Amino acid sequence: MENQKSHWENVFATKSPNEVSWTQKYPKTSMDYLEELNLSKTANIIDVGGGDSNLADALLEKGFQNIWVLDISEFALERAKKRLGDKAHLVHWIVSDITEFEPEVTFDFWHDRAVFHFLTNEDSINKYVAIIGKAINKEGNFLLGTFSENGPLKCSGLEIKQYSENTMKETFKNDFEAIKYFTENHTTPFDTKQNFQFCGFKKI
Repeated sequence: MENQKSHWENVFATKSPNEVSWTQKYPKTSMDYLEELNLSKTANIIDVGGGDSNLADALLEKGFQNIWVLDISEFALERAKKRLGDKAHLVHWIVSDITEFEPEVTFDFWHDRAVFHFLTNEDSINKYVAIIGKAINKEGNFLLGTFSENGPLKCSGLEIKQYSENTMKETFKNDFEAIKYFTENHTTPFDTKQNFQFCGFKKI
């Protein structure tokens, strides 16, 4: 964990949002999916690996009241708090490696865009699967986005694990039913394309 944490602290300390590939001005795909679920404004929502992404801003704008943002990088979360200003206190901020996360609440919606694919060994993957299996309420929802089989093999200098619709469904089949899946090209701030595999799951 320590090497991972040092890596990500360095990334966020030395690069601005327009210098990292995952930046989105507005997380349209995630917000469109969330709005289709028609969740209560009091639903517990967590953005795993949220860093300084703009999802929390969008959720607050839509009136959601119980938002958690988890990231391994304290620097990333501090940057997000600074951006949100007076609204930062409306969000629960968690500094943690996802494989060591011990939730204090259960969630109605779990969002992960581009964290899971950094878990490349079986032990880390199994830990994530076990944690999310316990952390989501019955009939709760989970949206996962990773690099597809047509996407990059590395990100931020680290190896990643690509996923297809089938490998995603197989990984989470014990606790979740796949209800929607699609691929999408993400345009990076440097005007390159990254192909993502998304899958929406519902807790069984």
